[in-house]
Amino acid sequence: MLSLLHIENIAVIESADIQFDGGFNALTGETGAGKSIVIDAIGAIIGERTSRDLIRTGAKSARVEAVFTHLPSLPWFEENGMGPDEDGNLILQREIQPDGKNVCRLAGRLLTVSQLRALGSQLVNIHGQHDGQQLLDERCHLSYLDSFGATEALREDYRAAYDSLAAIQREIAALEMDEAEKSRRIDSLNFQIGELERAGLKAGEEEALSERRSLLRNAGKLIEAVENAHYALSGDEDSEGAAALIATAEYALTPAGEMSGQAAALLERIAELRCAADDVAETLRDLRGSFDFEPGELDEVESRLDVIYRLRKKYGNSVEEMLEYLENCRKELDEIQFSSDTIARLEKNYAQALKNAGTRAKALSDARHQAAEALQTRIQSELAQLDMPKVRFQVEFAAVGGKNGLDETGMDAVQFLMSANVGEALKPIQKIASGGELARIMLALKNVLAENDDVTTLVFDEVDTGVSGRAAQKVAEKMADVAGHKQVLCVTHLPQIAAMADVHFSVEKGESKGRTFTAVERLSRDRRKEELARLTSGEHVTIAALESAGELLDGAQTYKKGKSRP
Repeated sequence: MLSLLHIENIAVIESADIQFDGGFNALTGETGAGKSIVIDAIGAIIGERTSRDLIRTGAKSARVEAVFTHLPSLPWFEENGMGPDEDGNLILQREIQPDGKNVCRLAGRLLTVSQLRALGSQLVNIHGQHDGQQLLDERCHLSYLDSFGATEALREDYRAAYDSLAAIQREIAALEMDEAEKSRRIDSLNFQIGELERAGLKAGEEEALSERRSLLRNAGKLIEAVENAHYALSGDEDSEGAAALIATAEYALTPAGEMSGQAAALLERIAELRCAADDVAETLRDLRGSFDFEPGELDEVESRLDVIYRLRKKYGNSVEEMLEYLENCRKELDEIQFSSDTIARLEKNYAQALKNAGTRAKALSDARHQAAEALQTRIQSELAQLDMPKVRFQVEFAAVGGKNGLDETGMDAVQFLMSANVGEALKPIQKIASGGELARIMLALKNVLAENDDVTTLVFDEVDTGVSGRAAQKVAEKMADVAGHKQVLCVTHLPQIAAMADVHFSVEKGESKGRTFTAVERLSRDRRKEELARLTSGEHVTIAALESAGELLDGAQTYKKGKSRP
């Protein structure tokens, strides 16, 4: 559960620490006092999208910290190798910076926002005041049913089969063309294949030609340099080169080498120089002999590189890419020329894939129908407890409109129907449900879905919109029931709901030194009576209103005791 929430420099909240309890926690306050900021802060700490506009004016950054306790073993912990500390506390932090960057941490270890969001989805569910509008969108109904029926494995199994079916269908469509189009494509492919084959391209050819061109362009200078170096070492008929002069020096020093150790050492060095000079002279002679520059060769190389350049503009950025393009053209040409055989083979595969997808779609549909029966019963039971005993709720199935009666979701189109009054026909929810009815149906649906997950904390942000009177009392009792096995945090304007809470917080806005501040106060019983009286009577709180508030608290306590809640 969420035990502690620290908010710092978010909107009008400079600093606030809220210590929540297990069970039912309510937050009330005037419109605009900052209740939604608390919800925004909870959303931030579980990885929801935030804006730098949340940062309090004049602050360098905004920060939210949360401590979660009494957590089950969540899948995220094992997947990421992180979890609560030795005391069972899970400490999360998120800092929002003016440049839009976010720094997220778990017990001091950095997290990405996506990691925080994945973890947050297993910690807290936030149900906002606009969630009821999702009931008006038929596209959401199937996801609600699948969530209730826990059909994820069946959906993944079906989706793999459907994707395989769709891939084969795309292959067939690519091969199916009219004769005129086929003829044009064959002509185009034959031309491209012919042009590339005539070019006779070879891998690595362009690089070798470029190197040869550079050599040919500098052939004269290269030959002259090698010949001059060879002449300097070897000389000619008229003059001695460096190698011969070194040999003369070696001959002259030989007698002295027998008389002096120093002379002998120098003689050895001179001998090494002579050998090295002779070796280099011979290598230069061989290099000069290897030069093979034919007249007109440079023009031929330039012409070949120009052919490759022109082809590169049409078929790829390198010889290797052009060779790959050539192979693809040959393959496509074969497929078109033998498309009838290929299509026949693909159609056989398609029939098998369709049968496979249909089998899995049927299994998924059967699971959905079974889940629909259970969901209808559970929703009607919940609605009866929410002062809607006459309402009928039904999940209607229809076939999807895709090819072969299948689409990416399966074979079912689903919508929720209801009848609010006895004798009235079932109709789509979006056509007949009032705002208050939508709020209660959504609350019933959320409660039912919450029973199937391990999320320990539910947040309700003004989901009681459009509810009043006896219905409000029933909603309060339902939330108290939910709080028997989940932690509930509820932002509300209804005194009946606030009175039912185990812990009541008041969010109040004030001014100090020309700045607006919001404070969050945990209320005592007397302060709760005052706040409930304000919710009931408005600004002018009377003694009668205070007495009525006390009766609300007593009645709530009696209800919870009757339910044997801890």
